[in-house]
Amino acid sequence: MSGASVLYDVPGPKAKTRNRVYTVLGTLAVLGLIAFAVLRLSAKGQLEPEVWNIFNNAGVRTNIRDGVLTTLQVFAVAAVLSLILGVLLAVARLSDHKPVRWLSTGFIELFRAVPLLITIYALWVIFLTNRDSLGLTDSQPQFWALVVGLTIYNGSVQAEVLRAGINSVPTGQREAAYALGMSKTQVMTTVLIPQAVRAMLPTIISQLVVTLKDTSLGYIITFEELLFTARLMSTNIIVNGNDTYVPVIIVTGAIYVSMCLALSALANWIERRGRRARAGIEVTSAGEPVAAGDAMEVADAVPDKPAGKQD
Repeated sequence: MSGASVLYDVPGPKAKTRNRVYTVLGTLAVLGLIAFAVLRLSAKGQLEPEVWNIFNNAGVRTNIRDGVLTTLQVFAVAAVLSLILGVLLAVARLSDHKPVRWLSTGFIELFRAVPLLITIYALWVIFLTNRDSLGLTDSQPQFWALVVGLTIYNGSVQAEVLRAGINSVPTGQREAAYALGMSKTQVMTTVLIPQAVRAMLPTIISQLVVTLKDTSLGYIITFEELLFTARLMSTNIIVNGNDTYVPVIIVTGAIYVSMCLALSALANWIERRGRRARAGIEVTSAGEPVAAGDAMEVADAVPDKPAGKQD
């Protein structure tokens, strides 16, 4: 039974041989697809040094830098606003007042169900139609349509994450806080929400990564973020009679992956720091062990108190 598993049957000699054959065939198929793609790209001239040399151009690097900065700007604003909205919706959904609870529940369920692209496009049309009355100029309608759309959708998701974290806090802590005379607002802000954020931090950061990737939807409403900038470059830059879609897409994808990995690394660092902070309580070192004979001598040395003179 030492080599057995409760999840699956241990493969026998024939099954092991069959698995090895499948592994080899699958690996060869993947390598074949990669080789086919490389040969096709080479035949189309997409792997020529001149095509990749476009990234040595100062104008191309400037465009990529501006696209990255614009993407990070949208992400920063949307991330902060979505977290604030998530906290408000989570608290409202846990409210004792039924109208507040129903409204927050309807808001969350509605915007979690509606595709984000439709929300962004509808907001863009509204802001673009009323840009004069709202005082929006240049690319501000696109910017705020993207930010507000990301805020509404991700705020609704973050609200459910925080609500799950609040409900995971032991009930005894809430009851103890009420027993100390704390109000519901104090219990929520000082007891429940901090523990919920700490417990659900990995999920919160994962949703922030989704927010960062969803900034690319600004491409649909002609907002000049990284993906839209990449499309313009790949269309307008022609090398040896060929477009530069492949190198631009590869570089842009690598930038998106790098930003998401950096955000995930930041989340892991914050989580490790939080664990060290919780484990950083100093514990008094134990004294030398006392032998049984020494303990009896100490007990005999303590005089008995007379009856009737007890403390």
